[in-house]
Amino acid sequence: MLKVPEHQVAGHQAGNGRLGPLVDDSGFFYKPLQSGDRGSHEVAFYTSFFSNARIPDHISKFFPKFHGTQLLEASDGSGLLPHLVLEDLTLGRANPSIMDIKIGSRTWPPQESEDYINKCLQKDRETSSITLGFRLSGLQVYGSKETGYWKPGRKSVQNLSAAEIRSILKKFVSSNTLDGMDLKPDCSFASTVYGGSNGILSQLLDLKAWFEDQTIFHFYSCSILMMFDKELALQENSPGAVIKLIDFAHVVEGGGVIDHNFLGGLCSLIKFISEILTTPDEHINEVSSNDAKNSVPA
Repeated sequence: MLKVPEHQVAGHQAGNGRLGPLVDDSGFFYKPLQSGDRGSHEVAFYTSFFSNARIPDHISKFFPKFHGTQLLEASDGSGLLPHLVLEDLTLGRANPSIMDIKIGSRTWPPQESEDYINKCLQKDRETSSITLGFRLSGLQVYGSKETGYWKPGRKSVQNLSAAEIRSILKKFVSSNTLDGMDLKPDCSFASTVYGGSNGILSQLLDLKAWFEDQTIFHFYSCSILMMFDKELALQENSPGAVIKLIDFAHVVEGGGVIDHNFLGGLCSLIKFISEILTTPDEHINEVSSNDAKNSVPA
């Protein structure tokens, strides 16, 4: 039985006549192929990535498992459409806190049309992408059975200052997120979610080490998904903190060159999370991260 994903925080959402992804109860996530050549491009990336012997296992775990494609009835009622069949990343998570972060100061690959580039460049300028090297695309933070989720509007989280981004990242791992927006985030779960040998920071650093070396792909307009389970953290169990990379319709061949655009945004995100762990009560300055600086055409 296919249904609309319960925990999708960004991207095109199915329902009410709209085309979007679907899930089932077997652990599969069905993403309709994008129009034009973007859908086939994403299929080609997944096929290439998971058949490439140069991708180490400790890196491939950061990518959704790929199970090919399948013709399914589209969520908008338009008939049978090909869908990517991927791993449902939220399967088994009752009330996950999730953040979708689009990485890179530049979100468009070089071979796109001038109209598309201008459209992306305008959005990059209007959001935090160029200044910080990444932007928030959406999030949800679980509070409790009584309060549910804090899920701010997507547009409201895309154009934030450095201080506001840091505040969001702190609220993501706080126990008092829903008690009042003016309360100072307590960062109760920062050490268990962001820190530790299996925490999000450690995973981001593993990913960074690979991006400092890999020249196979350049990842434009991709996101890092961060997830954990607050209820497990409250029970002092492992919160199941993980990162996953998603959205690969604009990946291009690296051509033997390091992907400085993605690496810069990743370094910027790592800097924010590192400072929350080391100085949780301090605010960082409004700066354009040197790590995230990539030349973006005017």
